[in-house]
Amino acid sequence: MQCADEGALREVHHESPAYVRLSLAAAMTLGFVPGWFHRNAKLRCVNLLLTYEDGCKASCAFCGLAREKDATWTAKKFIRVPWKTFPTPDVVQAIKRGPSHVGRVCISMITHPRCRDDVLAVCKQVAQVTGLPVSLLISPSIITREDLLAMKEAGADRIGVAIDGATPEIFDRFRGKPVNGPHRWDRYWQIYEESIRVFGRGMAGAHLICGLGETEREMVGAIYRARALGGSTHLFSFFPEKGSALESQAPPPIGNYRRIQLARWLIDHDLTVPDRMAFSGSGRILDFGVTAAQLDEAILCREPFETSGCPGPDGKTACNRPYGNEKPGADIRNFPFPPDDEDLEGIIRELSE
Repeated sequence: MQCADEGALREVHHESPAYVRLSLAAAMTLGFVPGWFHRNAKLRCVNLLLTYEDGCKASCAFCGLAREKDATWTAKKFIRVPWKTFPTPDVVQAIKRGPSHVGRVCISMITHPRCRDDVLAVCKQVAQVTGLPVSLLISPSIITREDLLAMKEAGADRIGVAIDGATPEIFDRFRGKPVNGPHRWDRYWQIYEESIRVFGRGMAGAHLICGLGETEREMVGAIYRARALGGSTHLFSFFPEKGSALESQAPPPIGNYRRIQLARWLIDHDLTVPDRMAFSGSGRILDFGVTAAQLDEAILCREPFETSGCPGPDGKTACNRPYGNEKPGADIRNFPFPPDDEDLEGIIRELSE
């Protein structure tokens, strides 16, 4: 039996679809909270997160949302920053009248049974009112091909699948049975492939986190798998979230991350494949499988070291997530803007570390 006051109860508890959570960067960009960006970075994609009183049903070891099931936990952080809750209509209107540099909206599901319907409702509002392209970061454990078709009908043009772990062992250790999680490696890749069939080649991205214990060779393998299936990789550097099971684990060494960034860019631009690359016995990249001229050109164009994500109408990355991988300062992992000359000098040094 459905409670007649169910809609009212959702609003009292600030739950989706009546409410959504905004990343700190999005809340600043849309004028909901005050603040300024280090080095005058500009957020080009508004990130929304569905929200429920009883939280996410998964328990991924690296994710701050897993802790929200603990009634004593009040930090409400995800991907390093706070996500505050606002009424969905207010957010949609703010996006509509927002700054011109915003070129995309991304709506993230969590692992919750109501997400399947609620993401469609929010997606329709955003697409119809703002006219901006909409990406959906989906939860493969609870959706089917029919859901993907409904998402496309609701106005989404791209799909993101947060596979995160580069190997089945890492995925299972941090997202599967060992942490009492519902997620399965094969299911995630299956839905990633299905997303490409439904939305088209180039219209799905696999999120991968560097620094969960994989070798560079293993990460390159996962990046190439995503590309060979018809999509691309959105790369993240692990950052320990307070309250998560991995809060004491260090981010990957910067040289490790720079090499993976460069390899990702070369693979996603179809300039190399793992079989042409060379690796050390420990799995470190020794040769990227391109000519010296091609490698220099890739590095000097600076793009490999910018945030990788869904594009805006201009074809450039819109989902640039300023400082989502690190605290604002000198150690920028994913540049939310083109690196300047001083940045590039540091990147070149870091590639050999």
